[in-house]
Amino acid sequence: MKIGVHTSIAGSIVNAVHHAKKIGCDTFQIFSANPRSWKRQELDSLQCKKFCSERSSAKISPLAIHCNYLINLASHEPVNRDKSIVAFRQEIQRAKMLKADYLIVHPGSARGGVTESAIQLCADSMKRAVGSLNLDFLTILVENTAGQGCSIGRSFEEVAEILSLANELPLGVCLDTAHCFEAGYPIHTKKGLDQTMQRAARTFGIKRLLAVHANDSKTALGSHSDRHEHIGNGQIGLAAFRRIVNHPYLINLPFICETPIDRPGDDKRNLRTLRKLSTNHGF
Repeated sequence: MKIGVHTSIAGSIVNAVHHAKKIGCDTFQIFSANPRSWKRQELDSLQCKKFCSERSSAKISPLAIHCNYLINLASHEPVNRDKSIVAFRQEIQRAKMLKADYLIVHPGSARGGVTESAIQLCADSMKRAVGSLNLDFLTILVENTAGQGCSIGRSFEEVAEILSLANELPLGVCLDTAHCFEAGYPIHTKKGLDQTMQRAARTFGIKRLLAVHANDSKTALGSHSDRHEHIGNGQIGLAAFRRIVNHPYLINLPFICETPIDRPGDDKRNLRTLRKLSTNHGF
């Protein structure tokens, strides 16, 4: 089982590989630039080559890149949507330079419109962003959301519809455990987890499920409030994560923690917790 964390690119993008290797990651995730700014500093080609070489030597795979948080491919506001499309295309190009396996994107918000049209806009925007680009081995993963505000992707049905409307693209799903729980999926119980995974199979399909964001939740079931917590310390709980990491539909997927860093070493501690649970097959 491949388990990792989101690592920082502060100082140099290569530092992310060094840290992932240092704490024992099998897989990892990064931002390719500041995730809360529209400004984009071009990646240095030599740094990219060094990053790819270091990752290859460390044998850490797959690599996931998370898109800028400002991107809203479902925006009903044309200027914002066009800006998001340009930024998403740049994310694709940067992911290719870094030889990433997955590019993870939040589907966006329907603010100013209705959910149905926002879902269509999201799919159309992704197709416009890709255009004639050859994605090579890069797969775009749509991440389910907690359902906060007007965000789309809160249900598996909405995620499945986005995939269906942009079926010509290499698309998959990144399942966020905290978002599932916060959106109302009772994955904290064995019965609830089984029902949730069966629903995933009926909607977007298990073959489309390619990665897991492993996060506990600070907020309650169905809160629609996106607040991540350390594994086992939140509302989902340790026993539930033991079942999650050992579930037959999930056990062979890469698990990446996006848990808080409240004190030095928290990322390594969450990594260690997940790994211990994965070797204790209590499903």
